[in-house]
Amino acid sequence: MSLVQLKTELRQELRLTPQLMQSMEVLQMTSQELLEYLARQAEENPLLDQSDPPERAYEELRRQAGWIDGGLRNRAASPGGAAAPEAGTADRELEGLAAFLRDQIQRLRLPKPLAALCQYLAELVDEDGYLAQEDIDGLAALKIPRALTEQALETLQGLDPPGVGARSLSECLLLQLGRRDGADPVAMDVAARFLPELGRKHYAAIARKLGVSPEAVRRAERVIASLEPHPGRAFQSAGPPVYIRPDVFVAELEGEWRVVLNDYYLPRVSVNDYYLRLLKSSDEKETRDYLRQKLRQAKWLLDSLERRGSTLRRCAEAVLEAQRPFFTGETGALAPMTLSALAEGLELHPSTVSRAVRGKYLQCRRGTYPLRYFFSLPVSGGASRQAAKQSLLALIREEDGRKPYSDQDLCRLLAGRGIFVARRTVAKYRLELGLGSSAARRK
Repeated sequence: MSLVQLKTELRQELRLTPQLMQSMEVLQMTSQELLEYLARQAEENPLLDQSDPPERAYEELRRQAGWIDGGLRNRAASPGGAAAPEAGTADRELEGLAAFLRDQIQRLRLPKPLAALCQYLAELVDEDGYLAQEDIDGLAALKIPRALTEQALETLQGLDPPGVGARSLSECLLLQLGRRDGADPVAMDVAARFLPELGRKHYAAIARKLGVSPEAVRRAERVIASLEPHPGRAFQSAGPPVYIRPDVFVAELEGEWRVVLNDYYLPRVSVNDYYLRLLKSSDEKETRDYLRQKLRQAKWLLDSLERRGSTLRRCAEAVLEAQRPFFTGETGALAPMTLSALAEGLELHPSTVSRAVRGKYLQCRRGTYPLRYFFSLPVSGGASRQAAKQSLLALIREEDGRKPYSDQDLCRLLAGRGIFVARRTVAKYRLELGLGSSAARRK
């Protein structure tokens, strides 16, 4: 029997062609990524021409909606479009916590072995001012005497800022309390043994174990709250500012709410006429083949840019239609909306919509929001999650601080407003909003 057979079959399959891959890549780029991508493409492809975007259209838009700031005038002035370094930027090597500790160690005029070990430990302190116990234990592998290690650790913990060199939060607080005149012994005991219970406000249980009154525990809590749990925080330099350039504007123009793509910062991309004429007139096959390939790549890029703009516009217009009361200022709550529902309405694949809104921002009169902010899943009762969280936040703001609502109370009150969620869902939303339990909110 022959093992070789001939068979004919008809089937459809999707192949990721270079054009499709480029289109997907361009679609999901943020505004800054697209700007850098176009600059690279212009360097690699001689057929691509870039010209500055016209400012007249942008100024006309600004005239009708003065709150708009698309970042057109915030472009970097340094050569090549790179952001120029800001004046006065701190040098971490000279102004960081480790440098501050090294300076203090040098002033102590310690014996050389002890000074060297203190300098080494100062470099191991993290940005919050803590030392890892693993680093201390690792000194034994270097055959450093334990007595010298303990002396160096004690010296380091005696430096400023108070609490530096601690290996735990409890030790950090104890180091700070130990430097205070007339330190409260109850506060010392609570910081050493009962920090988890204190965080849950179990005053009676702590007082019973320490043999003191609950009021003494509350006083200790106030003392501990005045301490700095992150002694190195003052030396943490602020990160570079992150500027957000909105990709889409939603504005009322001439009495009508419209979606405007923010392409005013992008260069105008076109095909160079000189190379087109050269492609037609050149007698060299190699030159024609090269130019024909680059022309094909240029057309792919222009097509990808057109698809990106069209898809982004359609998604933003659908968001405007679904969340019109939010944009007009009638309400601060969003209507339920999902990516899959939007994709079905636009007759697009959900992955296409997901790529289109990834990393994109929308600016309206109320502020600048990630596009994904407007997609909020529904809960029972027809409200969105965002609306449920807003109602929950409003209830907690209105509660009596002496008798705060429990999660079950909040669940019942939300049901009275037509929002039906389980108690565990209320607890989840409360934690996402950064709100404590009823015991933590009690005043």
